[in-house]
Amino acid sequence: MSRSLLARRYFAPFFWTQALGAFNDNVFKNVLLLLLTFVAVPRHGWDTGLLNNLAAGLFILPFLLFSAWGGTLADRLDKQRLVRRLKLLELVTMCLAATAVWFEQFLLLLGLLFMMGTQSALFGPVKYSILPQHLPRTELVRGNAWVNLGTFVSILLGTLLAGVLTSFDERTARLAIAVTLIGVALLGYATSLAVPPAPSSDPGPVGWRPFAGSVAVLRDSWRQPRIFRALLGISLFWFLGTCYLTQLPAWVRDVVHGGESAVSWLLGAFALGVGSGAMLCSRLSAGRLELGLVPLGALLIAAAGLAFAEQSALVGETTTLAALLAIPGFWAMSLALALVGVGGGLYIVPLYTLVQVISAEGQRARMIAANNLLNALFMVLAAGFGILLLSVLDVSLNVFFAWLAGIALLIGLVALTINPRAVLRLSIFALTRVLYRLRFVGRGHIPAEGPALVVCNHVSFMDALVIGGASPRPLRFLMDRPIYESPGLNWFFRLAGAIPVDSERRDPGGVRRAMQEVSRALRDGEVVMLFPEGRLTTDGEVQYFRRGVDMILRRDAVPVVPAALAGLWGSWTSHCDGRAFTKLPRRFRPRVALVFGEALSPGQADRATLEARVRALKENAEQSLACKAAKGRQ
Repeated sequence: MSRSLLARRYFAPFFWTQALGAFNDNVFKNVLLLLLTFVAVPRHGWDTGLLNNLAAGLFILPFLLFSAWGGTLADRLDKQRLVRRLKLLELVTMCLAATAVWFEQFLLLLGLLFMMGTQSALFGPVKYSILPQHLPRTELVRGNAWVNLGTFVSILLGTLLAGVLTSFDERTARLAIAVTLIGVALLGYATSLAVPPAPSSDPGPVGWRPFAGSVAVLRDSWRQPRIFRALLGISLFWFLGTCYLTQLPAWVRDVVHGGESAVSWLLGAFALGVGSGAMLCSRLSAGRLELGLVPLGALLIAAAGLAFAEQSALVGETTTLAALLAIPGFWAMSLALALVGVGGGLYIVPLYTLVQVISAEGQRARMIAANNLLNALFMVLAAGFGILLLSVLDVSLNVFFAWLAGIALLIGLVALTINPRAVLRLSIFALTRVLYRLRFVGRGHIPAEGPALVVCNHVSFMDALVIGGASPRPLRFLMDRPIYESPGLNWFFRLAGAIPVDSERRDPGGVRRAMQEVSRALRDGEVVMLFPEGRLTTDGEVQYFRRGVDMILRRDAVPVVPAALAGLWGSWTSHCDGRAFTKLPRRFRPRVALVFGEALSPGQADRATLEARVRALKENAEQSLACKAAKGRQ
């Protein structure tokens, strides 16, 4: 599935356009730093620290000035046309940069760095706001994972290529740099021509208000607490990432005692770790927005970051990368930093996806612009944090990185406290994937937003876990009150959002209270799952649907998604050959199919129609399992 996404016209052109842009950014930025350090400073006697900080400021400043305007542009204009115009701006900038490199006009190159930062600031809001227009929600996590992978690999390759280009003799280096900058910009513009249209849902004039616009987008994001928390979480990732990458050269110099090649190696470990974490997020999410990965990613950053901080000095004098690769401690250091990156990929992809999903379509790019503004502010804060700890308080690099691990731990614990149900849902999904070989069909039939009912046949005590884990959205579900109140399990059912229901005979008001809770959940826009049979099947067939679903729809007219399970009849959690749990499991990881049908409108969804739909879906699911089993025997 991941490979096929890169072959699709609605995604591949934009993927390569943004990856080539990130690559060119980093080639230009690092070439400029190397030329300033090794050519301009010796020739003109300029101050190295001043020039490097000036270059960093000139690249970050446009994000503070123009991100909000870029967000407004992306919300008001067709993003396809905007992408092409921005790639033309990049091409013009790179042509000027190639000329400046050839004639060694270093002050002009600093000005062009500001221009390149402006292009990046304007492109940023388009980068993530265009994806929801081209990708269905079930592929949004995968698309974000690929974009993050492309970005970090491009950063790595651009940084490495800059070192290669500047290592040639002077004339060859200038020619190679000029050809690379212009060639990559041309290739990026060519790929942008294949980006599909992405018309604005809120067209209108775009005013020029840099400062007021920045304040406005931050205020708008602040008024939406869920979005602002996600933006804050993303910015904390960039804070940590900036701290790691800024101090990596000093770490290599003082702890590793290596050279530039060792810095590149560790930078590569971190970048590939982030990309791998993003792809692992896509794999674990299985097409859903899995916010449970956010605290787990932060906790992995904390654990791996602490392991990295505890590394001791490797050798007593500067040594080559080849010699370092023979030292086990250097491999442990590389692995720890790579795992920090993996945690970062797991952490950041769901947050970007959340912002895309819950932002209003006409304001999505402006929310991404607010994110870019906060990111830039947190990068500046990271620089101040490094100065405070390393220069003012004079702590060691090991203590500095231990502080970063502590911050990541705090982020993970806060995220876990805010949304514990998301972690529980992810754990349930992982458990069901371990216990069964699951096949899901039609999960996209569950509405992306708004209230809905899901009705399914009831085969085993694992049904709710399988369906809840498979759903692209969190589910509330009805269950018998005696089971709900089981000692030792009640906390689990409460956390999972179960709605207890008792029989009228045991509790005359139990059904009415349960229906009120279902109605409250639906009116809050949630998805509720129920088993209309009211009990487990005793023969493996779909039983008569009771009147509960009709009662719910009379109170709340919502879409109903029929679903069917196959493969769990005969398991030890079903009533096959005796009561559930009274026999030993007979099969290891049996094949299980869960099929969702098309949603029915409230007017179509009476219990007789739903029963017939579920029976048909169950037959399809059983046929699918039979075909799979037959192929497995061949």
